[in-house]
Amino acid sequence: ALFFGCTDSSLEIKDFSVENKSTSSPSKDYNEERNAYFGDLHVHTMYSFDAYVFGTTASPDDAYRFAKGDTIKHALGFDMKLREPLDFYGVTDHGFYLGMIRAWADTSTEVSKTPGVESFHNMNRPENLTIESSAERANSFRGAIDAIVNPYPWYHPKILQAYLSNHVSLALRSFDDEIHKSAWADIARSANEHNDPGNFTTFIAYEYTTSTDVENGNLHRNVIFNSSSAPERPFSRIDSLNPEDLWSWMDQLRDKGIDSIAMPHNSNGSNGQMFEMETFDGSALGLDYAETRMRNEPIVEMTQVKGTSDTHPLLSPNDEFADFGIYDSRIGSFPRTYSFPAGGYVRDAFIKGMVLEYSAQGNPFKFGLIGASDSHTGAGAYSEEDYWSKIGIIDGTPEGRGSVPLSELQVDQLPQGGAGVSVTETDQGTYANTGFETWGASGLAGVWAEENTRDSIFSAMRRKETFATTGNRMKVRFFGGFETNQLDLNDENLVKAAYANSSTMGGEILADGDKVPSFLVWAQRDKHGAPLQRVQIIKGSINQFDSSPTEVIYDVACSNGLEVNPETNRCPDNGARVDIETCAFSKDVGSAELKATWTDPDFDPNERAFYYVRVLENPTCRWSTWDAIKRGLAPRPDIHDTIQERAWSSPIWFVPTGSNELAPAQSMQSDLAEYVE
Repeated sequence: ALFFGCTDSSLEIKDFSVENKSTSSPSKDYNEERNAYFGDLHVHTMYSFDAYVFGTTASPDDAYRFAKGDTIKHALGFDMKLREPLDFYGVTDHGFYLGMIRAWADTSTEVSKTPGVESFHNMNRPENLTIESSAERANSFRGAIDAIVNPYPWYHPKILQAYLSNHVSLALRSFDDEIHKSAWADIARSANEHNDPGNFTTFIAYEYTTSTDVENGNLHRNVIFNSSSAPERPFSRIDSLNPEDLWSWMDQLRDKGIDSIAMPHNSNGSNGQMFEMETFDGSALGLDYAETRMRNEPIVEMTQVKGTSDTHPLLSPNDEFADFGIYDSRIGSFPRTYSFPAGGYVRDAFIKGMVLEYSAQGNPFKFGLIGASDSHTGAGAYSEEDYWSKIGIIDGTPEGRGSVPLSELQVDQLPQGGAGVSVTETDQGTYANTGFETWGASGLAGVWAEENTRDSIFSAMRRKETFATTGNRMKVRFFGGFETNQLDLNDENLVKAAYANSSTMGGEILADGDKVPSFLVWAQRDKHGAPLQRVQIIKGSINQFDSSPTEVIYDVACSNGLEVNPETNRCPDNGARVDIETCAFSKDVGSAELKATWTDPDFDPNERAFYYVRVLENPTCRWSTWDAIKRGLAPRPDIHDTIQERAWSSPIWFVPTGSNELAPAQSMQSDLAEYVE
């Protein structure tokens, strides 16, 4: 167990409030039936080590200005601007060495004189913000760990101070606590200053960047505080690699009145470890673990630039839409290393959670879903047509992200050896393979909340009334219950009636004899996107006798008045097409909204089950195709040239009668023990 010292600054609460900020409620758009709000709670600025190294000098203030509709500059000098402002935003710079790389670069600081950080000096001077600096920056990024893991000798007073204050970072030569806390204070100040209840919501937040200590499986989380106060410093991987220690820290802050939510991301790059069936130290999961995890991690980020973690073709071979946003490398691995899918995707985790529940171990994976960008430029690139990727200088051009061929000079400048870079030769030229070519213009978090305020949006996340999109702004409603099929789809009070007699996304349906649940789905297109093609309900269940899993996908609403084929559970092809030479797509095919009620035809009242919605747009051009045609080229032949933008709701779970009783195996053991006695 982690020991927190009495002087631990990560547990000291500091009020970062800004004077004269209104917090009046209800706001002008208050709605008991809840509004859809869109935002991004995973954004990095100059205070993150891997953002500053790659040229990002945007501040948290810049990031919030961007989210509210202003134009800010990319490291390479071009403008970044949203098509329309967002409703909420959160700067989540890495708690790990927060602000320190920027301090290394500033030669006026004492910490910049630390041996080993010389390559960072003045690295973001204006004349060095060029594509030609990419190789130097990549080498500095990989060499940063050597500069970080450089402790004082055992007899140095800093070692004792680090031990007594439970602040391990103090034992490292290249760390300055005052600079670290000053960066955190600036992040918190900026969030509070830009928070505008009723119009634009911000959260004090950061990223807890950890990994498994053996095979480098990604275990990153973003921590979001529901307060204008926050700890004096963030808890980071230097404090502990174990996410369970993060939860203990969050619980202790909660006891002090500071509530927070941690949101795992990029489970696809965790090598199957994000949703493991054992604790961090290899012990069996139990009810305490499940309760602690759900209290601290009620939602998961399941789509972003570095891929989508819904499911994988190897996990869902009968899902023809599973091959979407697949980035199957471990996050941050050099050289790139395969990430095994099982245990790394949310649909698989939903199944695993029910199996654990079946075994009376609780369900630690009963989470809701959101999307985010993970932008390291301060500005999320959510549009396929206007895409600047994620990191900064090295992926800020089509050549750098592998969508157009490299020049001869760029080929000569490619890193040699095991740096995770290879090339693909085609008739059009030589393309770089860095992993960026598999990334996407994703994603956004959608929430259903009464008003655009911290409390309301945070409450929506805690109750899991959330949905994820691939970057566009489709809206999706999802309700389930035993009388939901009796709702009138044309009733102007449909949503009010659904709230009155059904559970919404993130909730449960409790068994009632042999009654069969039905569901309401209601999806609306993004006004800037393509028309909707179909709405699906994805169901997972486990057998009541041996917990073997079943996955079924049902199309429940088709565009253009088409009907679902009852034998295949699929909509017919609606005929939507894309012109790859111009990226024009069918605008007269598809629907502006799709609405339906659906009753599960294969329902078994004795089986645990989950249901969630997936909404699919008509096909459109992928960002890599846009890059190519803007250069007068054909799309790169070995990657997808189109995508289908999509949205996913949080699930609704069906809970059978007696599900809280002992599992069958335990029940037999109890009977046997009673017989022996």
